Amino acid sequence: MSVTTALQASKRRIPVSQPGMADPHQLFDDTSSAQSRGFGAQRAPGGLGYPAASPTPQAAFLADPVSNMAMAYGSSLAAQGKELVDKNIDRFIPITKLKYYFAVDTIYVGRKLGLLFFPYLHQDWEVQYQQDTPVAPRFDVNAPDLYIPAMAFITYVLVAGLALGTQDRFSPDLLGLQASSALAWLTLEVLAILLSLYLVTVNTDLTTIDLVAFLGYKYVGMIGGVLMGLLFGKIGYYLVLGWCCVAIFVFMIRTLRLKILAEAAAEGVPVRGARNQLRMYLTMAVAAAQPLLMYWLTFHLVR
Repeated sequence: MSVTTALQASKRRIPVSQPGMADPHQLFDDTSSAQSRGFGAQRAPGGLGYPAASPTPQAAFLADPVSNMAMAYGSSLAAQGKELVDKNIDRFIPITKLKYYFAVDTIYVGRKLGLLFFPYLHQDWEVQYQQDTPVAPRFDVNAPDLYIPAMAFITYVLVAGLALGTQDRFSPDLLGLQASSALAWLTLEVLAILLSLYLVTVNTDLTTIDLVAFLGYKYVGMIGGVLMGLLFGKIGYYLVLGWCCVAIFVFMIRTLRLKILAEAAAEGVPVRGARNQLRMYLTMAVAAAQPLLMYWLTFHLVR
């Protein structure tokens, strides 16, 4: 009986599953093959069977013709804005002129400082020109510059902080007040001179930047006076500051008279004419104001 049963079991055929039929013992249908057949075109180039990666949002944005047009329009708009700024920047900030006033070198700075301390030894005060344009300061010691006034102002503020610190009176607020006071007086000087030139009707090539440069040279003497005051007390302060005050007075007289009175001479105005007298008084007033401001801005720093 057992032998017959074994022979019958061996003769049974195992049914081959048809492609469309599911395994009766399988709980869920296998849809992976169908998906593979449905998306067989989206294969990776390497043949690994992975689907191709979808394009990133950035790539899709760049591929959009509307976005390309917007980018091109933005680039052209930025270029037009830059061109507009380059054309009008000199109207508000004269970059080209400022480059001229900072065209200095070490030799010029040394000679200019010597001229500020010893103007009595200098003979030729005429500014040199080349094709109706003044030469750069590094080629002419008589030309005004902004390098020395700017550096002298910064050094003056630092020396003032040192002086206040040696007297146990230093504070950031007091140092800021010292710097702002010096700038305020410089601004008032420039405005007063411009108003005076307008009232006197002086036609001169003296520009606002020239005035800032000439008026800023007094900080050099102020630094010398305060440093000598810190080293030698009141006596050193008054001796050095007195010398620097006389030097800046002579320097301003000999410099400004060429700027203010030269136009009068070119116009044929008599030396003792009324307008020419006003110009001489204006030159003297500007030169006399420099020693007063030098003392006013430094006397409280030395005790």
